[in-house]
Amino acid sequence: MGVLPLQRLSPERFDTAPILKRLNLASRHLAELKGVAASIPNQDILISTLTLQEARDSSAIENIVTTQDDLYRQEDPADAAGTAVKEVLRYRQALRAGYAQVRASGLLTLNTILGVQEQLECNRAGFRRLPGTALRDGAGRVVYEPPQDPNEVVRLMGELERFIHDEPADAIDPLVRMALIHHQFESIHPFYDGNGRTGRIVNVLYLVKEGLLDIPVLYLSRHIVRTKPDYYRLLQAVRDEDAWEEWVIYMLDAVANTAAETVETIHAIRGLLHATKQRIRAGYKFYSQDLINNLFNHPYTRVEFVQRELGVSRVTATRYLDLLASDGLLEKRRVGRHNYYVNRPLFELLSSGEARAGA
Repeated sequence: MGVLPLQRLSPERFDTAPILKRLNLASRHLAELKGVAASIPNQDILISTLTLQEARDSSAIENIVTTQDDLYRQEDPADAAGTAVKEVLRYRQALRAGYAQVRASGLLTLNTILGVQEQLECNRAGFRRLPGTALRDGAGRVVYEPPQDPNEVVRLMGELERFIHDEPADAIDPLVRMALIHHQFESIHPFYDGNGRTGRIVNVLYLVKEGLLDIPVLYLSRHIVRTKPDYYRLLQAVRDEDAWEEWVIYMLDAVANTAAETVETIHAIRGLLHATKQRIRAGYKFYSQDLINNLFNHPYTRVEFVQRELGVSRVTATRYLDLLASDGLLEKRRVGRHNYYVNRPLFELLSSGEARAGA
């Protein structure tokens, strides 16, 4: 069936009992996530840590596999060691850049989507202009051929942009619309590379645009990693069988499950923040909120990061970190040419989500 005209889908089509039940649950969990995320005074902590988890899981769907240690030891994709680490860090960079644009404009435009893909792939190839793109299964068989005409790709992406911003009186609920937008984007498959990861970034940017999230901390990719065969099967079932209900239910379940898990993670981060703050405030004259922010923005921090973010000398930054390490608040670890100071409780908390994902 190929690419379907979303504008022709009636809102009544999605007013089924199974969809409405899942929609109610997903909306409730997402609203709770938005509120809990707002309870962290410095939301950069969540953006720094949780967006990296989304980047890692989304990249894993495309068989780009990294370890938690490798990711948290790196900051800049340009300096990262290993192709997989570079790609995951570029994902986080692209997500944050897209988020900044959506927050500033209130819009999710084609230019923003193009910019996200450009950062992911480090090229400006733009929309596909050459034929030959086809999606294949594990045995190499073609399961779907997206539009080949470059003019058709541009036309369809323009229609998708209008659908993203269209708000008629009888509009489809935003969470259902997100599911439709994601399917349409993946079916258009507008780029030579990076379609899956770009499409998953578009999901969370759309939720921010709609005001359902203030910051991009819902990482749907964790659910998709767990249920990868279902994800691809249901994408194709819409094209082959017009099976929209099953697809929408899958995406609403993804929202509900990952929102609930992220709420638990944020509560745990907040508890660690409080405990660390109390311990450092009671035992060290150099306590500051900037120091706490550093230790939670960077689970693997370094002297250079403390220097930069606290505005202190290298000698002073080293003294702070060594004292915290000697008293067990941090774990000092030498890797290559660098000393890292690991916020072990935070690192283990973030890694425990990985263990749940594999359960």
